[in-house]
Amino acid sequence: MTKEKFEVPLRCKGIAVVLLKKIEHEYKVLLLKRATPVLQDMWCYIGGGIEEEEKAWQSALREVEEETAITKISLYTSNKFDQFYSPNENYIYIAPVFVGYVSDEQDVILNHEHSEYKWLSVNEAIEHVTLPGNDEVLTFIEKHFIKSIPIESLRVGR
Repeated sequence: MTKEKFEVPLRCKGIAVVLLKKIEHEYKVLLLKRATPVLQDMWCYIGGGIEEEEKAWQSALREVEEETAITKISLYTSNKFDQFYSPNENYIYIAPVFVGYVSDEQDVILNHEHSEYKWLSVNEAIEHVTLPGNDEVLTFIEKHFIKSIPIESLRVGR
């Protein structure tokens, strides 16, 4: 007698964005403190859902503007993914991570989803992020987008 095998489904319904800004000759990472019931009081980078008819990179630009009012960024796909397993719903959530280089003159204006923000060095950001795996994403971003110049073919958007 053979048992039927089942798979755990993958769901990609959202995106993540790590914003970088050169402050005093060093790239800093923007972290936001969540103010809504989902992830309340946790420090994280930008994340959000993909809306109907949007490409993932379009969602990234929209979420950045909605959550921070930042509109002048150079956006890149990182080829890295946020992921977690939902035991209650038995699926694996996966979200592409984008990297945005923020123009100097751009200020952060938070929406209702966040209570605070900080521009931190990568090491400080790694210590601040709350969700497991965010530290690995930031280490990856440091290697490929701060210590190296990203290849132009990874650039997306405007």
